[in-house]
Amino acid sequence: MRLLLVLLLLANGAYFAWSQGHLAAWGWAPANPSEPQRLAQQIKPEALKVLSAEESHRLTAAAEAAAEASKECLVAGPLDEKQAAALRPVLAQSLDEKAWSLEPVTLPGRWVIYMGRYADVDTLNRKKAELRARRIPFEPVGNPALEPGLSLGSFSSPGAANEELNALSQRGVRTARVQQERADAKGFSLKLPAVDEAIKAKLDPVRDQLAGKTLRPC
Repeated sequence: MRLLLVLLLLANGAYFAWSQGHLAAWGWAPANPSEPQRLAQQIKPEALKVLSAEESHRLTAAAEAAAEASKECLVAGPLDEKQAAALRPVLAQSLDEKAWSLEPVTLPGRWVIYMGRYADVDTLNRKKAELRARRIPFEPVGNPALEPGLSLGSFSSPGAANEELNALSQRGVRTARVQQERADAKGFSLKLPAVDEAIKAKLDPVRDQLAGKTLRPC
């Protein structure tokens, strides 16, 4: 019985020495739960700061505000109904539905200083030669119903067109008249209200369908 007690005391002493690392020099020691090698791998642990809920909310709100400030609003147009119909599937495929809208607008009428309609192409070509000789610029008309004919300028109001016609009459233009080329029509304006870098990276297919219109700030 006395021997058993002595053995228990020796075993307890040995366990105590092992658990406290006193036997580490002989390779007997428990695993170190503090894992000091991880402490050595830390980078600037003194920079770590535990935030309160209020501080965390404030910093999150500031980051969200900065992200919103970096976004920009872009518009393009006006587009007629055919152009808008071609653009819609491209927008749906390229962008989230909340990232764009096609807003109805009115396409204002257009007036031109018109010469025509001519009986044949030969007459049209002779008139072109006369205008070139007088150094008066011209272009084809945009309305098929007015062909064959020529436009000496387009305007957003008949008053502006008549002013230019009076000026051209001083340069020898006698047979031109003001003609409405296009009446007011329904159209659309493309709006991208919050364009960030992710959206900008997806805009090339959209630009290709804008019929020559450019995206510009709202």
